[in-house]
Amino acid sequence: MDRKTFILTGDLKKVMWETSWPAVAAIVLYGINNFLDAIFVGYLINTKALAAVGMAYPLSQIVLGFGRLVGTGAGAAVSMWIGKNEKNNLYNLFGSFNFLCIFFSLICTIPAYIFAHELMAMMGAKGELQTIAVDYFRATLIGTVFWIYGLALNMLIRAEGKMKTAAMMIAVGLVIDIILKPIFISTLGMGVAGAAWATNCGMIIYSALGILYYAKGKSSFKAHWKSISFNPEIGQKILKLGLPEMILSVMGVVQSIIIFNAIARYGTENDISFFTVLNRFFLFLLTPLFGLMRGLQPVVGINFGAGNYERARTFLKTYILAGVAVLFPFFFIALFFPQQLIGLMLPGYAVNADQIRDFRLFFSVLPLLPVTVLALSYYPAVNDSKKASFLVFLRQLILYIPLMLILPYYFGIKSIYWGSALIELAVGLVTLGLLKNKQFKLKRI
Repeated sequence: MDRKTFILTGDLKKVMWETSWPAVAAIVLYGINNFLDAIFVGYLINTKALAAVGMAYPLSQIVLGFGRLVGTGAGAAVSMWIGKNEKNNLYNLFGSFNFLCIFFSLICTIPAYIFAHELMAMMGAKGELQTIAVDYFRATLIGTVFWIYGLALNMLIRAEGKMKTAAMMIAVGLVIDIILKPIFISTLGMGVAGAAWATNCGMIIYSALGILYYAKGKSSFKAHWKSISFNPEIGQKILKLGLPEMILSVMGVVQSIIIFNAIARYGTENDISFFTVLNRFFLFLLTPLFGLMRGLQPVVGINFGAGNYERARTFLKTYILAGVAVLFPFFFIALFFPQQLIGLMLPGYAVNADQIRDFRLFFSVLPLLPVTVLALSYYPAVNDSKKASFLVFLRQLILYIPLMLILPYYFGIKSIYWGSALIELAVGLVTLGLLKNKQFKLKRI
């Protein structure tokens, strides 16, 4: 049975397992890499370096945001076109795909590298902290094209339902990254820039593996993989379906700018380090959910393209339940062992009772997140990216950014933690309300 037939007719639980566990494993490994990145910097350098990396990291994620824009948009289109058997669109996809990856790499790298000091100042970094953050940020920017192209290519492979292949490529790149980090940081004495260069090397390998996959004709559709000829209709389709992911990435950076500036204004350097640890661990906890999100997209997209609308909705429910089950052990650890987790990343840090409470409160809404996160994958997969964009705007622009500007002024930095929990609760309830509407808008694919 080929992959398309399996996704269209196979048992729901078996399809979910086959398409999700490799994506979950790969993204958990990616989360471990980010987690280890902080541990390496914290242990091999110092707490100040960890704070600097924490402040630079959100801006470096804009690069990955462009990769997700192209990868999610092209991937959603590919899944629907596979379901509908649109061979011509599949063949011509790469002209627009390659053009957009190159274009976004250029508009990311050049201005960000030139204005790196100003960008770090915008994040609230000053003095030595700013200098260290700029070193890390500029080193990541040099690898921009590989960050964007490698991620987008991998998302295309996932869109075919070939999760194991995509996961192996991620694993190889990340293992190289993890091996090189201590060598570059300590042995070669490159400091925080060494952590970024190790990641760049991993992304180069990651991109090369994706290119080889299509160059050797291993994909499930015939593709003109070397083309850079931009097709306006296909390009617009990619941008439209990938826009919610890009908005999420950009708004996430704006959110981080506001939070780090609030902590820098109302707190101390130790508070910055504490939030860096909390935020990194939160992202690590979400990695299994992001794996399910990537597994859901091709399954829903291919079924939607083939006209199996109710089966697509049933998959969404199944994946949400799986997400809750997967997150529960992480939720348990975060609530009952916060002090040990903080101590792991910040050796010698004296955590107080208020911070432990803040840590627990921040993670209290984890069981509700599968609803929101999976909806962001589901709506583009059924050609309805407007709802996904609405949810992103609601969370970031309408709720998070205004409240994070106002609450710390009146209630101090502790409001960042309980305010975040209330926002996630509100967005989760709105998402549930949207998902109750079972009617599909049958738009042209």
